[in-house]
Amino acid sequence: MRRYIGRLMLAAGVILIMGLAALAGVIVAYGATDRARPADVIVVLGGSRPAIERRVQHAVKLYEAGYAPYILCAGGVMVREGVSEARQCADDAERRGVPAEAIVLEASSHNTWENAEACARVMDTYGWDDAVLVTDDFHLWRANWMFRDQGVTVWPSPAQATGRGLSMREEVFSVARELGATVWTVCYVFFTSILCYLDAGCATLS
Repeated sequence: MRRYIGRLMLAAGVILIMGLAALAGVIVAYGATDRARPADVIVVLGGSRPAIERRVQHAVKLYEAGYAPYILCAGGVMVREGVSEARQCADDAERRGVPAEAIVLEASSHNTWENAEACARVMDTYGWDDAVLVTDDFHLWRANWMFRDQGVTVWPSPAQATGRGLSMREEVFSVARELGATVWTVCYVFFTSILCYLDAGCATLS
Protein backbone atom coordinates (compact mmCIF):
# COMPACT_ATOMS: atom_id res chain seq x y z
CA MET A 1 0.00 0.00 0.00
CA ARG A 2 2.81 2.38 0.94
CA ARG A 3 4.62 1.59 -2.30
CA TYR A 4 1.41 2.23 -4.28
CA ILE A 5 0.94 5.62 -2.59
CA GLY A 6 4.58 6.50 -3.29
CA ARG A 7 4.19 5.69 -6.97
CA LEU A 8 0.97 7.67 -7.11
CA MET A 9 2.66 10.71 -5.58
CA LEU A 10 5.60 10.37 -7.98
CA ALA A 11 3.24 10.21 -10.96
CA ALA A 12 1.36 13.25 -9.67
CA GLY A 13 4.65 15.13 -9.27
CA VAL A 14 5.74 14.26 -12.81
CA ILE A 15 2.37 15.38 -14.21
CA LEU A 16 2.61 18.64 -12.24
CA ILE A 17 6.11 19.36 -13.53
CA MET A 18 5.09 18.58 -17.11
CA GLY A 19 2.04 20.83 -16.74
CA LEU A 20 4.12 23.73 -15.42
CA ALA A 21 6.67 23.24 -18.20
CA ALA A 22 3.88 23.31 -20.80
CA LEU A 23 2.43 26.47 -19.26
CA ALA A 24 5.87 28.09 -19.26
CA GLY A 25 6.13 27.26 -22.95
CA VAL A 26 2.76 28.90 -23.60
CA ILE A 27 3.78 32.04 -21.69
CA VAL A 28 7.09 32.37 -23.56
CA ALA A 29 5.59 31.63 -26.98
CA TYR A 30 2.69 34.03 -26.48
CA GLY A 31 4.96 36.86 -25.40
CA ALA A 32 7.19 36.43 -28.45
CA THR A 33 4.53 37.74 -30.85
CA ASP A 34 3.60 41.39 -31.32
CA ARG A 35 -0.15 41.65 -31.95
CA ALA A 36 -0.40 45.45 -31.92
CA ARG A 37 -2.94 47.07 -34.23
CA PRO A 38 -4.59 50.52 -34.36
CA ALA A 39 -6.79 51.13 -31.33
CA ASP A 40 -8.34 53.88 -29.19
CA VAL A 41 -5.60 53.89 -26.54
CA ILE A 42 -2.28 52.32 -25.58
CA VAL A 43 -2.39 50.82 -22.08
CA VAL A 44 0.95 50.60 -20.25
CA LEU A 45 1.03 48.36 -17.17
CA GLY A 46 3.13 49.27 -14.17
CA GLY A 47 6.05 47.42 -12.65
CA SER A 48 9.53 48.13 -11.38
CA ARG A 49 11.23 51.27 -12.67
CA PRO A 50 13.32 49.37 -15.26
CA ALA A 51 10.16 47.59 -16.42
CA ILE A 52 8.28 50.88 -16.72
CA GLU A 53 11.12 52.36 -18.75
CA ARG A 54 11.03 49.41 -21.18
CA ARG A 55 7.27 49.52 -21.50
CA VAL A 56 7.09 53.28 -21.96
CA GLN A 57 9.83 53.18 -24.61
CA HIS A 58 7.75 50.72 -26.62
CA ALA A 59 4.47 52.51 -25.96
CA VAL A 60 5.91 55.82 -27.20
CA LYS A 61 7.13 54.11 -30.35
CA LEU A 62 3.61 52.80 -30.95
CA TYR A 63 2.15 56.24 -30.21
CA GLU A 64 4.52 57.93 -32.66
CA ALA A 65 3.65 55.32 -35.28
CA GLY A 66 -0.01 56.30 -34.95
CA TYR A 67 -1.36 53.15 -33.29
CA ALA A 68 -3.44 55.24 -30.85
CA PRO A 69 -3.89 58.92 -29.92
CA TYR A 70 -3.69 58.34 -26.15
CA ILE A 71 -1.55 56.49 -23.62
CA LEU A 72 -3.17 55.15 -20.43
CA CYS A 73 -0.59 54.64 -17.67
CA ALA A 74 -1.74 52.11 -15.06
CA GLY A 75 -0.53 51.27 -11.57
CA GLY A 76 -0.82 52.69 -8.07
CA VAL A 77 2.17 50.99 -6.45
CA MET A 78 4.82 53.51 -5.38
CA VAL A 79 8.09 53.10 -7.28
CA ARG A 80 9.67 55.85 -5.20
CA GLU A 81 8.47 58.27 -2.54
CA GLY A 82 5.37 60.08 -3.74
CA VAL A 83 5.57 58.66 -7.27
CA SER A 84 3.23 55.88 -8.42
CA GLU A 85 3.82 53.51 -11.31
CA ALA A 86 1.32 55.51 -13.36
CA ARG A 87 3.02 58.83 -12.57
CA GLN A 88 6.45 57.39 -13.41
CA CYS A 89 5.05 56.09 -16.71
CA ALA A 90 3.55 59.49 -17.53
CA ASP A 91 6.78 61.34 -16.65
CA ASP A 92 8.83 58.99 -18.82
CA ALA A 93 6.38 59.35 -21.72
CA GLU A 94 6.46 63.15 -21.49
CA ARG A 95 10.26 63.13 -21.46
CA ARG A 96 10.08 61.13 -24.67
CA GLY A 97 7.92 63.79 -26.30
CA VAL A 98 4.34 62.66 -25.67
CA PRO A 99 2.16 65.70 -24.83
CA ALA A 100 0.59 65.67 -21.36
CA GLU A 101 -2.90 65.98 -22.82
CA ALA A 102 -2.42 62.64 -24.59
CA ILE A 103 -1.66 60.82 -21.30
CA VAL A 104 -4.27 59.49 -18.86
CA LEU A 105 -3.39 58.09 -15.44
CA GLU A 106 -4.94 55.19 -13.54
CA ALA A 107 -3.20 55.21 -10.18
CA SER A 108 -5.51 53.13 -7.97
CA SER A 109 -4.60 49.54 -8.93
CA HIS A 110 -1.98 47.38 -7.23
CA ASN A 111 -1.80 44.19 -9.31
CA THR A 112 -2.64 42.93 -12.79
CA TRP A 113 -6.17 41.97 -11.87
CA GLU A 114 -6.85 45.46 -10.48
CA ASN A 115 -5.09 46.98 -13.53
CA ALA A 116 -7.64 45.29 -15.77
CA GLU A 117 -10.64 46.30 -13.66
CA ALA A 118 -9.55 49.92 -13.26
CA CYS A 119 -8.48 50.36 -16.90
CA ALA A 120 -11.82 48.95 -18.03
CA ARG A 121 -13.58 51.65 -16.00
CA VAL A 122 -11.35 54.40 -17.39
CA MET A 123 -11.87 53.20 -20.96
CA ASP A 124 -15.61 53.10 -20.43
CA THR A 125 -15.51 56.69 -19.10
CA TYR A 126 -13.65 57.91 -22.18
CA GLY A 127 -15.68 55.82 -24.58
CA TRP A 128 -12.67 53.79 -25.71
CA ASP A 129 -13.50 50.38 -27.18
CA ASP A 130 -10.09 48.72 -27.59
CA ALA A 131 -6.46 49.11 -26.59
CA VAL A 132 -2.94 48.08 -27.44
CA LEU A 133 -1.78 46.37 -24.25
CA VAL A 134 1.89 46.97 -23.46
CA THR A 135 3.79 45.02 -20.83
CA ASP A 136 6.80 42.68 -20.74
CA ASP A 137 6.69 39.53 -22.85
CA PHE A 138 6.51 37.13 -19.87
CA HIS A 139 3.54 39.07 -18.45
CA LEU A 140 1.55 39.39 -21.65
CA TRP A 141 -0.40 36.09 -21.58
CA ARG A 142 -1.84 36.59 -18.08
CA ALA A 143 -2.48 40.31 -18.62
CA ASN A 144 -4.33 39.61 -21.86
CA TRP A 145 -6.45 36.98 -20.08
CA MET A 146 -7.41 39.39 -17.28
CA PHE A 147 -8.28 42.30 -19.56
CA ARG A 148 -10.44 40.13 -21.78
CA ASP A 149 -12.12 38.76 -18.66
CA GLN A 150 -13.18 42.37 -18.01
CA GLY A 151 -14.67 42.56 -21.49
CA VAL A 152 -11.89 44.77 -22.85
CA THR A 153 -10.64 44.13 -26.37
CA VAL A 154 -6.85 44.35 -26.27
CA TRP A 155 -4.08 43.86 -28.81
CA PRO A 156 -1.06 42.58 -26.80
CA SER A 157 2.32 44.04 -27.64
CA PRO A 158 5.52 43.08 -25.74
CA ALA A 159 7.89 45.80 -24.59
CA GLN A 160 10.71 43.65 -25.94
CA ALA A 161 9.57 44.49 -29.49
CA THR A 162 11.45 47.75 -28.92
CA GLY A 163 14.96 47.83 -27.50
CA ARG A 164 16.87 44.95 -25.97
CA GLY A 165 15.33 41.85 -24.47
CA LEU A 166 15.88 40.55 -20.96
CA SER A 167 18.97 38.57 -20.06
CA MET A 168 18.56 34.80 -19.83
CA ARG A 169 18.69 34.98 -16.03
CA GLU A 170 16.05 37.73 -15.91
CA GLU A 171 13.82 35.88 -18.35
CA VAL A 172 13.99 32.58 -16.44
CA PHE A 173 13.29 34.30 -13.12
CA SER A 174 10.43 36.34 -14.60
CA VAL A 175 8.77 33.34 -16.26
CA ALA A 176 9.08 31.32 -13.03
CA ARG A 177 7.49 34.14 -11.06
CA GLU A 178 4.76 34.45 -13.69
CA LEU A 179 4.06 30.72 -13.38
CA GLY A 180 3.51 31.17 -9.67
CA ALA A 181 1.23 34.16 -10.22
CA THR A 182 -0.77 32.29 -12.85
CA VAL A 183 -1.24 29.20 -10.66
CA TRP A 184 -2.27 31.38 -7.73
CA THR A 185 -4.77 33.25 -9.92
CA VAL A 186 -6.29 30.04 -11.28
CA CYS A 187 -6.67 28.63 -7.75
CA TYR A 188 -8.16 31.91 -6.51
CA VAL A 189 -10.70 32.03 -9.34
CA PHE A 190 -11.57 28.36 -8.85
CA PHE A 191 -12.20 28.56 -5.11
CA THR A 192 -13.93 31.95 -5.37
CA SER A 193 -16.28 30.50 -7.98
CA ILE A 194 -17.10 27.58 -5.67
CA LEU A 195 -17.81 29.93 -2.77
CA CYS A 196 -19.99 32.16 -4.96
CA TYR A 197 -21.86 29.10 -6.17
CA LEU A 198 -22.44 27.90 -2.61
CA ASP A 199 -23.58 31.36 -1.52
CA ALA A 200 -25.99 31.54 -4.45
CA GLY A 201 -27.30 28.12 -3.55
CA CYS A 202 -27.82 29.10 0.08
CA ALA A 203 -29.54 32.31 -1.00
CA THR A 204 -31.86 30.31 -3.23
CA LEU A 205 -32.71 27.84 -0.46
CA SER A 206 -33.34 30.49 2.20
